[in-house]
Formats: sequence, structure tokens, C-alpha cells
Amino acid sequence: MMSGEGHFFGGGFMWIFWILIIAGLFFLFQNIIGGSSGNSSSANESPLEILKKRYARGEIDEEEYERRRKELEN
Repeated sequence: MMSGEGHFFGGGFMWIFWILIIAGLFFLFQNIIGGSSGNSSSANESPLEILKKRYARGEIDEEEYERRRKELEN
């Protein structure tokens, strides 16, 4: 017969295992949701700086850049 050590480990400490699993999942989802909800670097940039970066990356052409720059400066 067993002296109960196996039962104590399985029953007594098993809740610690589940708390660690749940906490790990919570932090994982929090980082995933927090990371995708907003870009902190763009939050501090002005619209003109964002426009310049889009033009530099080739997302918009020169005509679009100039049109939007004029709108932002007015």
C-alpha cells in the first residue's frame, strides 16, 4: 500500500500547477492583445512624421505626399 505521498503531490500541489498555467496564459494573452492594440511609437509621432515615413517606405507617391502634406499644414 502507498503511504499517501502520491496522493498529496497529485491533490495538494496540483492546484499550484493549475494556477501557474492560468497565470501564464493570462500574461500571454495580455501581451498579445496589448501588443496589437496600438503602436506606442506611432502614438508619439505627429501626422506629418507618419506621412513622411509612409512616403519614404514607398506606400504613397510624391503627388499623394504633397497633397496630404498641404492638408496637414493648413
